Amino acid sequence: MTQRTHLGDFLRGRIIGRLECGRTQLEVSDELGIAQSVISRLWQQFQGDGNVSTRYSTGRPRVTTPNEDRYLAATAKRNRRSTASDLSRQLSSATGTTISRQTMYRRLRQIGLYARRPVRCVPLTATHCRLRLAWSREHALWTPQQWACVMFSHESRFSLLSDSRSDFHMESSSCYVSTVEIDDEIIDICLKSDIVSTIFYKIEPKLDP
Repeated sequence: MTQRTHLGDFLRGRIIGRLECGRTQLEVSDELGIAQSVISRLWQQFQGDGNVSTRYSTGRPRVTTPNEDRYLAATAKRNRRSTASDLSRQLSSATGTTISRQTMYRRLRQIGLYARRPVRCVPLTATHCRLRLAWSREHALWTPQQWACVMFSHESRFSLLSDSRSDFHMESSSCYVSTVEIDDEIIDICLKSDIVSTIFYKIEPKLDP
């Protein structure tokens, strides 16, 4: 794909000056190393309005109005679980303006809202700490022979309370969900009766990626 050539006002004046002196567009193209199509468009512009300056464009008009942007901000903050598609449908229903998901993402970023998953972690209470310390002291002096009687098999995860891991629209360093304990148990299953079976409760903080 050919890169568009942007001409400064001085170079534009040189081109028009040569053409007014009777040079052909092909000759000017060869002398200045500029495509003939560019020179042709510049000449047509000059003949049309007598101006050779660069025409500046404000770009594509903004799809949403300031009032609609404020409506989106209020709607997103009112319901943090709303997706970009949900917000787009609500905007279309309320104002008749339809925007894409990508445009919705840009509007949310402009007001400081980002899609984030809430932090999920297990709070360690005094009871947790006391039981962990007691278990560690009880097994601190175990010998390799004693540990050899324990089989660590594959782990099975039993979820008694699911965290939906839904995305929220939130500002940076904000928290909108209270942290609760996740009732997950990771159990080591032993299959032989002569092997000591020990249940370990594995608690891992689940943080944002």
